[in-house]
Amino acid sequence: MSSNLFTVTAPLMIRTPDRVEHVVAELFEHPLGILWFELDWHLGDPQRTLHVVEGEVRGEGPWRIGDHVLNVLGCHGTNAELAMTFEHWREHLLSPASDYPPPELVAAIARHKGAIAG
Repeated sequence: MSSNLFTVTAPLMIRTPDRVEHVVAELFEHPLGILWFELDWHLGDPQRTLHVVEGEVRGEGPWRIGDHVLNVLGCHGTNAELAMTFEHWREHLLSPASDYPPPELVAAIARHKGAIAG
């Protein structure tokens, strides 16, 4: 498994097999592959906003996991609309009104979903 992916601090995007692209809010190593959270995952149904992708992590960027592809957001001609969506989300996180869970709770939720999280 490529450890590079789990040390990346830049924002990431994922393209699903049906070619839909999403910004990755949170990413964790999982025994089956990866666990990733959509933006605003904490406001929705975890069954729809938290995703396990099965498969070996391959590559050094872009990375492939099964039929999914992860890229650093803004690299290799990635979706400019997604980059703008990420910027708006990041601004919200930095605002005093942000209701985003603290890192310890995010990690606990990831562990509950089977992820390897600190």
